[in-house]
Amino acid sequence: MVTVLDTRKVAEASPRPRHPEKAHRPDTEVLPKPDWIRVKAPVTPGYFETREIVKSNKLVTVCEEAGCPNIGGCWDKKHATFMIMGGICTRACSFCNVATGLPHALDPEEPASVGRAVAKMGLSHVVITSVDRDDLPDGGAEHFVQTIRAIRAAAPGTTIEILTPDFLRKPGALERVVEAKPDVFNHNLETVPRNYLTVRPGARYFHSIRLLQRVKELDPTIFTKSGIMVGLGEERNEILQLMDDLRSADVDFMTIGQYLQPTRKHHPVIRYVTPEEFTSFETVGKTKGFLLVASSPLTRSSHHAGEDFERLKAARLAKQAAA
Repeated sequence: MVTVLDTRKVAEASPRPRHPEKAHRPDTEVLPKPDWIRVKAPVTPGYFETREIVKSNKLVTVCEEAGCPNIGGCWDKKHATFMIMGGICTRACSFCNVATGLPHALDPEEPASVGRAVAKMGLSHVVITSVDRDDLPDGGAEHFVQTIRAIRAAAPGTTIEILTPDFLRKPGALERVVEAKPDVFNHNLETVPRNYLTVRPGARYFHSIRLLQRVKELDPTIFTKSGIMVGLGEERNEILQLMDDLRSADVDFMTIGQYLQPTRKHHPVIRYVTPEEFTSFETVGKTKGFLLVASSPLTRSSHHAGEDFERLKAARLAKQAAA
């Protein structure tokens, strides 16, 4: 059962807990991080410059909301993943550090604000993601469309990657987003199907697989991408089967990274996967036919997204030349 917090009625003088839906859960043990998972605190001028651009445009980034460990390096390079439709999600996944509750109304000025920020930062590639908006009739699909259009208008040379929710029970939503022709369509499976009830209870594994497959059916030129976290108790053979499921949907690019527990109320880290195991997953994924596999402890969906997009294009051209 999920406790829903109406944040629209919360006074600033009496702030509520960030994760009220998890407050009743017992604290879990937090495993100490191995050396290979540690990162330095962000202190560079580039990081602070990016933070100021984000703040001045009143934008939300998943880098901050999800507590991404790569924020220092990415923001120093002017890489940021913008999270549209607010910072409050209608779902309560046990791994996620984004707040859950009843979201605010959509900001009609947000797409233009994102477009201006992208242009000001001079991004060659941008990633746009969002919270789940099950409260909206289209799940926020039209807001994605408007944001893509605003970026095209403000920064026509920028390629666009979107990381979307599953648009579960929102007929026509996916089709509307695909019509806007993002360069990369990403939707994360997050974990193996056995874990869905405890890790991603509001989602449906095979619906997510079908969503990715449908993108390719609608527009084969769009690159498709999906990612998972490991360390949640999954077995190796389950990951290999998930790879096969993604390839059956003709997904081009897969990312695999270590799950990191945001608080003691979140799903515990069952184990830290070694760098050698990540390398093995990358090797296996390539043999299964992915154009690209990014697999390392600190890999995240949008980490090195711009460089990876160039690699994706090169891999597709090489495959076409060899055919």
